[in-house]
Amino acid sequence: MSIRPALAAMPAYIPGRTVAGAIKLASNEVPYPPLPSVLARIADAAAGINRYPDNASTELTQALAARLGVAVEQVRVGCGSVSLCTQLVQAVADADEEVMYAWRSFEAYPIIAAVSGASSIQVPLTAGHVHDLDAMLERITGKTRLIFVCNPNNPTGTVVSRDELVRFLRAVPTDVTVALDEAYCEFVRDVEVPDGLTLLDEFPNLVVLRTFSKAYGLAGLRVGYAVAGDPTVAMAIGQTQVPFSVTTLAQQAALASLEPAAETELLERVDAIAVERERVFARLLDLGYPVPPSQANFVWLPLGAATTDFAAGCEDRRVIVRAFAGAGARVTISTPEENDRFLEAAAELAAS
Repeated sequence: MSIRPALAAMPAYIPGRTVAGAIKLASNEVPYPPLPSVLARIADAAAGINRYPDNASTELTQALAARLGVAVEQVRVGCGSVSLCTQLVQAVADADEEVMYAWRSFEAYPIIAAVSGASSIQVPLTAGHVHDLDAMLERITGKTRLIFVCNPNNPTGTVVSRDELVRFLRAVPTDVTVALDEAYCEFVRDVEVPDGLTLLDEFPNLVVLRTFSKAYGLAGLRVGYAVAGDPTVAMAIGQTQVPFSVTTLAQQAALASLEPAAETELLERVDAIAVERERVFARLLDLGYPVPPSQANFVWLPLGAATTDFAAGCEDRRVIVRAFAGAGARVTISTPEENDRFLEAAAELAAS
């Protein structure tokens, strides 16, 4: 039996841990259960799971196109935005070509590139934990095929402004695809941060990636979507999709979440998380933690070598955070009560 040698060196994706009896703030999930209307739609759809799902997610694709004001041909639904990232790499990059992204950024990017056989080009963040777009431009070569820009960035929560992003996009060669990963866009409250969809007309090489996992609370069902400036890119994303990967339950739950009443209530929850994010951020600064401003549903504690001890100290206090050894800890914003538990732990650890 022969296994690809590249797999031996490939980093493993490490999900946030769940520990019985502890508060989980490790996976950027929203703390609220699905809305009753969404659960009812899932229950109704369950009666038909003896049939394969609509491979093209036709109804959901049409609903998204109408809501977003784009052509149906520009939209592709996928099994979460991470699956769409994988499909995009497979669609545009051959094995001897390059995929670029900031580092640290979404930990799936190097895995996706390695699985696809493409080379990873990692460009360090700035001292402020923000994408260094100028440095990324300098690293573009004739082999660069795809650049990921995660905005807000996971795990730091930091953002690039509209002016910065537009300057960057105008300098990127038109034969290089730029994937703007907006998995956390609903949590943004900074008016300087662009809605990527507004840039598609000017930049046909841009693809915007979004998900129902975060703000819409459907992480367990895996459904996201891509909107491409060039419909041929959207078509290519569809060609690399695993057949029937978006289940009927996921499609119907997403459709139910887009209903006006449901979406209003869901985004009210997002507003509450944004308010809590600012409270947690301010308290961490008071405690002396060097936390950068976040526009996502988490905060980043750049603790370097102290990260593992901090995460272990939180776990001792029954709070689970996401540790990136040697770099920092990412902490999901949850309910006020759970956030207070984390802040209590962080205060005790700061004083120890």
